[in-house]
Amino acid sequence: MIVKHNLIFILYSLCASVFKVAGTKSKAKGGQGQFPITQNVTVVEGGTANMTCRVDYNDNTSLQWSNPAQQTLFFGDKKALRDHRIELVRATSQELTITIGDVSLSDEGLYTCSLFTMPVKTTKAFLTVLGVPARPEITGFTKPAMERDIITLTCSTSGSKPAANIRWFRNDKEVHGRKEVNATGKSFTVRSSLQFQVDRRDDGAAYTCSVEHVSLSNPYMTTEVLEVHYAPQLQIEPSLIIPQEGQYFKLECVSIGNPIPEPVLWSKDGGELPDIERMIVEGRELTITTLNKTDNGTYRCEASNHLGTSSAEYVLFVYAKDFPGSTTDPNAVAPHGPDHALIGGVVAVVVFITLCLIIVLGRYLARHKGTYLTHEAKGAEDAPDADTAIINAEGNHVHAEEKKEYFI
Repeated sequence: MIVKHNLIFILYSLCASVFKVAGTKSKAKGGQGQFPITQNVTVVEGGTANMTCRVDYNDNTSLQWSNPAQQTLFFGDKKALRDHRIELVRATSQELTITIGDVSLSDEGLYTCSLFTMPVKTTKAFLTVLGVPARPEITGFTKPAMERDIITLTCSTSGSKPAANIRWFRNDKEVHGRKEVNATGKSFTVRSSLQFQVDRRDDGAAYTCSVEHVSLSNPYMTTEVLEVHYAPQLQIEPSLIIPQEGQYFKLECVSIGNPIPEPVLWSKDGGELPDIERMIVEGRELTITTLNKTDNGTYRCEASNHLGTSSAEYVLFVYAKDFPGSTTDPNAVAPHGPDHALIGGVVAVVVFITLCLIIVLGRYLARHKGTYLTHEAKGAEDAPDADTAIINAEGNHVHAEEKKEYFI
């Protein structure tokens, strides 16, 4: 039926052209020198394509649009193909504009505009149809994952033309996956995979797959929030920096773990808490209503989940009530005040230097005194007794006189 209509339109147009050439040669001469003018069209799948064909001047010769299968769509203002998606917009001697609604990928191709002169003049326009990618899906993750498990996240989208681009983000930072593109008819299926070993830092991390395409004004995105189970970690946080006698004091056992470790067990110095009236346990908190010196000791909290057990310790030292406030470490035994250690060190250095000076001065004096005695006793080494040694000693006044007389 379609072929029959096309033949009728073609015969009609040829006959009309022959009569016009025979009857009005001057007018036909003006139309035979030109070709119809068209433009390539790009449309998103599901949209509407506007196909326009123009001539600068015409002698009432008809214009015709044909699809890639060479089926006549419109001959002038006459519709030739029974397709409800195709509508006439404008038909004059110089223009033929039609629309194709709800465009599919199969509509893509070369469309022909013909001007029925002798010979027939044709111009082609390419209709490009963009395939819109499907919204992405992330597969490959089953909640929860265990710490140190190796998992693979795969993001996929189909129906894009040309092939879409996939990007991965961990929270707000881009990470790179392995991309794979497969053709499915005239469209493409795109996949991108991430493989990594999870740890506790991945618990609650958001992995986002972003699909970008020329047909999209904004990327399509989908997000998978990871849940990772890991063994607990504990630490104890005190309510006071300097605990003093008579004060209200609280220890909190802060736990990190997934699942949350329960319950929390408190102990002191390796045994049970000694005074249950003043020591109150509520969940993760140990409260001592009124501190005293008997509370000194090592406090321990312990908790576990199905992946392991953890504990933390805190050494409590209770200071006297009149102890001045301070911001020192609560586990330090010595109170903060005047730096007696520094003062004692300075005194020790001064004493040490003084002793050194005394020793050096004593050695110096002893050395010079020995030298003097040695000179006095010189020459008396062979004396038979002490009196003779003194008389014979060098520098003795007797010898001085004798030497003096000797020279006279």
